[in-house]
Amino acid sequence: MATIFSVHPDNPQSRRIQEIKEALAGGAVMLYPTDTVYAIGCDLNAKSAVERVRQIKQLANDKPLTFLCPSLSNVATYALVSDTAYRIMKRLIPGPYTFLLPATKLVPRLVQSPKRKTTGIRVPNHPVCLALLAALENPIISTSAHLPADKEDEEIEVDIEDILSRADLFDRLDNLVDVIVDTGEEPTYEVSTILDLTGEEPTITRRGLGWEEAVAWV
Repeated sequence: MATIFSVHPDNPQSRRIQEIKEALAGGAVMLYPTDTVYAIGCDLNAKSAVERVRQIKQLANDKPLTFLCPSLSNVATYALVSDTAYRIMKRLIPGPYTFLLPATKLVPRLVQSPKRKTTGIRVPNHPVCLALLAALENPIISTSAHLPADKEDEEIEVDIEDILSRADLFDRLDNLVDVIVDTGEEPTYEVSTILDLTGEEPTITRRGLGWEEAVAWV
């Protein structure tokens, strides 16, 4: 059974965040809320935990995993950011956007797209996510808690009838994850907008939350 940590959604308690951080640093896999969907995640550099996330989601190794970073400057550590990409990202983050970028050597192969050598990165607009990132000082894997294999690299569009309540979602994943972060927020399946910034021309490859604002900068 997973350990459930009750965390305030707007003002996360530092003691709780520290306890979750210690679990993640020890290789734990967690279920947690983001500014889009509830996600399954772990420390980017915890290989065994990343492998477990792939097993839970039934993802093949050629399916990249998105991860969260705390800031644009931190993104540049894990991805090659062109001037054009920088201008777009500066306007949109933090927010419900996934940026596809060329990966640096600091991105584990188990996470990135093996053929394209690219990675998906988000800077979330969610106090709990940002507090965990600050405490852990490593990026955090973020893949939708919807269990069937995703069509894209992090989230899948779901029929409204398939949306689980918070209690049902926790019950479903209780034996699969080590930590459940409970902010009292009910799950939604409003996906992020995906922007491909790997080529000369930026493109929106999926319209999700905030896509209207993204269009203005692409």
